[in-house]
Amino acid sequence: MKRTLGILSLTIVLAIATFGQVPAAQRQHAEKLNKQQLLSLIATAKTPAEHMRLARYYEAKAQDYLAQSKEHAQMAEQYKKNPLTSSSKWATGTVGHCEYFAQMFKDAAAKMQELAQMHEEMAKAVEAH
Repeated sequence: MKRTLGILSLTIVLAIATFGQVPAAQRQHAEKLNKQQLLSLIATAKTPAEHMRLARYYEAKAQDYLAQSKEHAQMAEQYKKNPLTSSSKWATGTVGHCEYFAQMFKDAAAKMQELAQMHEEMAKAVEAH
């Protein structure tokens, strides 16, 4: 009985961790574009729908980068708790590494959100004409 509850609890926690990071509305509309499709769409986007497609792509990238930033920040906190990995000898490769990537992904997410907003504005501008 205890083992079953433990497995059930773990399953629920993993499900929440997996699906709880991105709101359901964004998961449904997040489109996967390969590099060639992205470059082609960037070069040819003229309609509101095409600009919104780019906006959704960039918003999905921003959410992914935010999740990676959070993951690295959590790892940095855990490394700080360990006296061996937070010592001056190892901190650059552990704590410093994770803090660097947490900030880098946070900055990348902000840039992706700016691009998403820019394409939303382009879609509105094209629609108004």
